Parts: sequence; structure tokens; C-alpha cells
Amino acid sequence: MTAHRIEDIAIALGARFEGDGAFAITHAAEPARAGADALALAMDPKFAAGLAEGQARAAMVWEGADWQAMNLTAVIFVPRPRYAMAGLTALLDAGPRIAPGIHPSAVVDATAILGAGAAIGPLAVVGAGAVIGPNARIAAHVSIAEGAQIGADCLLREGVRIGHSVTIGDRFIAQPGAVIGGDGFSFVTPEAGAVEAVRASLGERGDARQQAYARIHSLGGVRIGDDVEVGANSCIDQGTIHPTEIGSGTKIDNLVQVGHNVRTGRDCLLCGQVGIAGSTRLGDRVVLGGQAGVTDHLEIGDDVIAGAGTLLRTNQPRGRVMLGNPAMEMKASIEAYKGLRRLPRLHADVTELRKMLSKPDPKT
Repeated sequence: MTAHRIEDIAIALGARFEGDGAFAITHAAEPARAGADALALAMDPKFAAGLAEGQARAAMVWEGADWQAMNLTAVIFVPRPRYAMAGLTALLDAGPRIAPGIHPSAVVDATAILGAGAAIGPLAVVGAGAVIGPNARIAAHVSIAEGAQIGADCLLREGVRIGHSVTIGDRFIAQPGAVIGGDGFSFVTPEAGAVEAVRASLGERGDARQQAYARIHSLGGVRIGDDVEVGANSCIDQGTIHPTEIGSGTKIDNLVQVGHNVRTGRDCLLCGQVGIAGSTRLGDRVVLGGQAGVTDHLEIGDDVIAGAGTLLRTNQPRGRVMLGNPAMEMKASIEAYKGLRRLPRLHADVTELRKMLSKPDPKT
């Protein structure tokens, strides 16, 4: 393990330290499990008690902590713990070990272009005319189709699939099993069928019947900006004519489906099991909580937040905070949920009232 001096860590985090800045640690640990070579993460007073159980000599602590009373040699003060964690983990994470150059078992087409410092792992496949940027790391069993372009400093983890006509910016990260550039789910029948009739009438199918489906092929590819991350087993489909677009800085969790022709803005956050149907457009900084869904052909404005399990069926203006299914503004949804929980009691009260009213009045 690489050793890191406390002073160097503090400088990297833009934080201040006290004590022996030359003291070195090799990894981070919970206070109670920290050995003498670990940086204990005691960034909240409630974690301080664990320091006595472990053997840590250095720790990240909250502002104002009496570190000398904790018998520590050195500390780093962090005012925003989770943000400090981002910097610390980036510093300590060596990433997957992919040897420089091209592994003997990899298959790289002679017309592919590899940037300086690119590393291609075992059993990876790089197609004709593909472009791999400088210092990109391609792990085992990754496939990159013909004509795809991958930017500088990218990391494609094991089993990632990059389709043809995919263009990806710099510093892209794809977790194992992600698929970028599969065909969109787009089919049509020779004549208007039951689904179209139901959608137009909001419930009536009439005499319409389903027919055999004809595929609408995907020609548009996928275009991804810089600093985008895609989680394990997530899929981003190709556009039909225009590329599906993912804005720079967007982070996509595991098991997310982004349909064909979708366009997301910058710095969006799509949590686990989110589904976005085709041709929907998300503005900048949109946040979709776990299992949130967005139906097709919608416009979701900048800074919209949808809580976990929300289903957005209509356009949303910028800044709106939504929750539930059917989706309502969060405050209204919470009130509706409270009302729903009161229904059993209300039912019992109404039943009792009906019993009282159904009894004859003894005075008449």
C-alpha cells in the first residue's frame, strides 16, 4: 500500500491539520477498527468514542475537536465530512490494476487509434476505426465497437459494452456490465393499433387490434459529455436519427434505463432503477430518486427533483420538487399520504355513524 503523509492529505483536501504532519497512513478505517497505520474517520462527535477501541494515531475530525485528549498524533479538520470523503477516497483509490499497453489476449483492430498511455486489459475487443483517448483504462472483457470514440482518462470496468456510433468525452467512468449504445426500443405497426387507440382516447381501444411489429432502427448513436459516470448494468440506448445525449457531469447509478432520443442536461443525478422513456428531455441538475420514472416525450425543467418512486407523466417547470405516483408537489404528496393513512379510521367513524343513524329514535 502507498503511504500518505497527513500534511499531504490535508493539502489535497484544502483542509488544515494539526500535530505531526509527517505521520503517514496507508488506508482509512472506522475508528473502532483502525490500526496504527490507518486514518480514522471520526468526523462527527458520535464516532469519537470508537477511537478508544481502535489503535489509530491519526484521524479526520470535526472542527473544534479536542484531538489531544483523544491521544492522537495528528488530525485533519474537515467542516463538511462527506465532501472531504470524496477527496480522501479519490486520493486513496488506486483503481483496478490494468497493465499499461495491450494485453496479449486483447483483440485490437489495426485501424483503431490508441492514445498515449492507454491500457487495454485481457480479452478486451476494440473495433475498426475506434478511437481510445490518452491514459484511458479498458478492463477485461470490455468491447468497443467500430467507430466508437472514447475520451482521455476514461475508465471502462469489466464487461462494459460500447456500441458503434458512440462518442464519449473525457474522464468517463463505466461500472461493470454497463451498455452504451444498444438499439432503442422502437417499434411500429402497419396501422394504428390498440396501444395507439388507448393512448389517444385515454382508455378506449374500440375495434383496434394489435398487429405484428416492425422495427424502427437506431441510426443516431449516443453522445456523452465530460466527467460522466454510468453505474453497473445500466443502459443508454442509441437515438433513432439524433444521438441520445448525456450532459457533462451527469452521474448515473446502477440499473438505470435511458431510452432512445433522451437528452439530459449537465450535472443530472439518476439514482438506481430510474427509467426514462424515449424522447424525453431533462434540464440541468435534474435529480431523479431511486425507481423514479419519466414517461416519453416530456420536458423536465432545470433543477427539478423527483423523490424515490415518483412517476412523472407530465411536463415539469424548472425548480419543482415532486413525489409519489401520481406525482404531486412534495408537500401536497405528503399531505395526501397522511390523508390516505387516515382512511381506515375515517371508514370506521362513518360506519359507526351509519349504525347510529339507522337505529330508530326512541323519542319518536
